[in-house]
Amino acid sequence: MTIVMPGQITMIICWVACVLLFCSLGYPAQQDVNTAPHTIKVDVVTISLEKQFDAVKPGAQSALAVHFQLEKDWHFYASAETAPGEMNLKVTPSAEKYITFSEPVFPAGEMYFDKASGQKLEVFSDRFVVYLPFSAAVKDVPQAVDVPVSVGIEGAVCTDIQCRVPNFGQLSTTIKISTDAPMTKPKFNVPPPQAKPKTTGGAASFALWFALGLAFLAGLSLNIMPCVWPVLPIIVMRLVEQAKENKSKSVFMGFAFCFGILLFFAALAVANIILQVFYGTVLQWGDQYRNPAFVAAMSLLLIVLALFMFGIFSITLPSSLAGKSAAGRGYGGSVGMGFLAAILSTPCSFAILAAAFAWAQSQPLMPATIAIMVIGVGMALPYALLVSMPGLLARIPKAGRWMDLFKQTIGFVLLIIAAKLITALPHERLANVLYFSVILAFCIWMWGTWVTFDTSPSRKWLIRIFAVALAVVTGFIFLSAPKAELIAWQKYDAHTIQKARDENRPVLIDFTADWCLSCQVVDKTVFSRSDIAELIKEKNVLAIKGDTTLKDYPATIALKTVYKEPGVPLTLLYMPGSTEPIRWHGLAFGDELKSQLEKLK
Repeated sequence: MTIVMPGQITMIICWVACVLLFCSLGYPAQQDVNTAPHTIKVDVVTISLEKQFDAVKPGAQSALAVHFQLEKDWHFYASAETAPGEMNLKVTPSAEKYITFSEPVFPAGEMYFDKASGQKLEVFSDRFVVYLPFSAAVKDVPQAVDVPVSVGIEGAVCTDIQCRVPNFGQLSTTIKISTDAPMTKPKFNVPPPQAKPKTTGGAASFALWFALGLAFLAGLSLNIMPCVWPVLPIIVMRLVEQAKENKSKSVFMGFAFCFGILLFFAALAVANIILQVFYGTVLQWGDQYRNPAFVAAMSLLLIVLALFMFGIFSITLPSSLAGKSAAGRGYGGSVGMGFLAAILSTPCSFAILAAAFAWAQSQPLMPATIAIMVIGVGMALPYALLVSMPGLLARIPKAGRWMDLFKQTIGFVLLIIAAKLITALPHERLANVLYFSVILAFCIWMWGTWVTFDTSPSRKWLIRIFAVALAVVTGFIFLSAPKAELIAWQKYDAHTIQKARDENRPVLIDFTADWCLSCQVVDKTVFSRSDIAELIKEKNVLAIKGDTTLKDYPATIALKTVYKEPGVPLTLLYMPGSTEPIRWHGLAFGDELKSQLEKLK
């Protein structure tokens, strides 16, 4: 008899190890940011600073306004009481002298159901403003003085799947204190402080037995998760085959699989104890998805498992070797498959699982540990019953075409889940992970279909070594950390461009699009040059990135109506005092651009 299961699991685990290695190299904990005196742009959020008055009198009351603009589906946690791990938004102003700040005035948050904790939390999303009231000193203030002020920003920006904690840097400005300051027309008015809403329906309100029952149901529900299905047919078919040969061994193998599931949840319980005892924090269910490296690794793993469900790859072992392997490592393999099944359940877990896990975090260590382990018991129970009642194994439908169609259907479900995870990645990482996923699929296809049973061992080794090498090399290329942008690009804005030109400031506009391969070449060959980036900074050039990915973007409309150009790539340089820009339509114009920049004062 030919057994293919151990080799398949071994290959999957190897791919997971490789992917995790690549992603850990490719995703730093913090992102580099481009800071400007009045504006911060970090990935999915833009923060700007505005003064209520251009100048204030000694002893006067005034304020700063911090404007936040988040991209769609992203939010800040608003309340320190409910935000996980003190990840709420913090705005901290400071001035060395003459200025005294009051408590910041935050807007009213909106209630949001957080799947990671199973609670309704208060968040800020879209556009909102935080006001920083202050008073100017009266005594010992010069007749006119400029006071430097900085504003620190801290907090996590999150979606349903992940959170990021960027290094925002600091906003900075100066507040002019003058005895003759005109304070008649404020640019904005400071609203009264908002009352904090009471949070109800939190996870801690569950009764003990109800919460444990919820935890059990949550674990039970993990068995119907599509992500778990790739390994379930493997273990069930092994149990069926072993039951025919040795019923007692089938029972022990089944319990070994259950032990692997419990081992995963025991690891979570131990991690929770360590975090609470030594670090004073808790382990949130879903925290792993706040790490882009884990999100990328899981999405690639799901793609690999989808290919397995499609029958793209398999490793066939001779019966003699398979039997020896089963005798020595069968129990270890069952434990490993149980552990893997528990890991795979996490991308598809229902909100009921998050609620049960969140309740555990609000309890003392003993009830919390019991609740986490009850989740594992709920997931393992069906398999314990299956192996304890041999008659149930005999009733399992025989393999046939229906099983192949079912497996392939689950493969498509896995691809949908993988796509959902990939879309949660940072924008600058998303495209690279997509490219690598295609190459990874090709390597697996090469591994599984370029060799047959009668292919010579040397040819098998050659093909598979090449497949692994290709995956490793391309993994380092696509998943390694990208270099930080050397140029502080700003989004296309006609008003900003016109203002800079009126001030005789040089303006550089790079029209690009996400689908434009030539534009990416321009970025690599021209705007990644350190000498050009240094000249742009040294000559105080306003650098504008004109995104024309979609037809309704401002840069797309301007490209057609203002600049009368048919498409991208296009780079424009407005020299001071000129009415028409210098235009470059090609790819290798770096030296020409450098020459023009050197002419600037």
